[in-house]
Amino acid sequence: MEDVIALTVGEFPHTQVAIRHLMQSENRHRGCVMERSLAWRLGLGSAMIPALIALFVIDYQLGEAAPFLFLFCMFLTLRSAWEMCRLLTVRQLKPQFLVVATGCIALMLAAWWQHLPGRSVDDGNSIALAPVGLVMSLCVLLVLAAEAIRFRGPGHSMESIGANLLAIAYAGFLLAITAQLRWMAGGEHGYLLLGSLIVATKVGDIGGYAAGRLFGRTKMSPYLSPGKTWAGCVGAIVGAMLGTVLWLTFGVQMFDGISKPPAVWACLMFGGIIGLVGLIGDLCESLIKRDVGQKDSAPLMPGFGGLLDILDSILFAGPVACLLWYVLPLKTW
Repeated sequence: MEDVIALTVGEFPHTQVAIRHLMQSENRHRGCVMERSLAWRLGLGSAMIPALIALFVIDYQLGEAAPFLFLFCMFLTLRSAWEMCRLLTVRQLKPQFLVVATGCIALMLAAWWQHLPGRSVDDGNSIALAPVGLVMSLCVLLVLAAEAIRFRGPGHSMESIGANLLAIAYAGFLLAITAQLRWMAGGEHGYLLLGSLIVATKVGDIGGYAAGRLFGRTKMSPYLSPGKTWAGCVGAIVGAMLGTVLWLTFGVQMFDGISKPPAVWACLMFGGIIGLVGLIGDLCESLIKRDVGQKDSAPLMPGFGGLLDILDSILFAGPVACLLWYVLPLKTW
């Protein structure tokens, strides 16, 4: 009995201290890995902005059909569809990549349908919401029919239908709506609008990371995304506002027919809303990953994650950006 007491009083505290040091060392290592991953993501996000601007400049010269943007979006939707199917293949969820990919391709074709040569409408501000909405409804029918064909017994059909519809909506429908920014200002100024979304979300990411590293203390959502803090949230919104003002002030010089940039207050409001919505989009993608027990959407790059980890804020904020360009006095032409 005395030996047991001696072990408890004498040796156990040393073991506890050793375990504590080991856990602290592991936490420091994990923190360093997370910092390198975040820094890599931000570096790639920073490189993405000039690369996409270069693509916009080239595609702008090729006319309203935007063939390079179409091919780029087709790659994005197919890769995103694959990642969503990979993520959702858990428990009773059984998404079908062929069905999801077919729906995503159809949605992207619908997004470009009325902008193809020979099919341009008289109103240069028209966008293809009607064809995209129609095709999305057909995708619902496709998913139901495909699940009816492979039905063998009760117990998983509803889960699989939900997984297929979520994958099509996230990887195809949101991207198809976001791409409509290309034509919301007609064929001449559409890339100014699309660029405003990308600049706002990615500069917001940089601002959020910087503020979180410098001032972050209180976690926003420790269960979904332990690295996000309220200070980072403020930094993301401020960064998005600053990026929007700079882009819509100096970016308009690249486009003919724009006499002056939008009012600063309108740019700040657009950037603030997009920064907040983009942050929510990041959390929503984390929700999907956490619920299926995955850290990243796919191993696209070592220590980085998948394509959805790059596009999450853009896809989520895209439809909101379309709405804001309708309701805010941002157009000065």
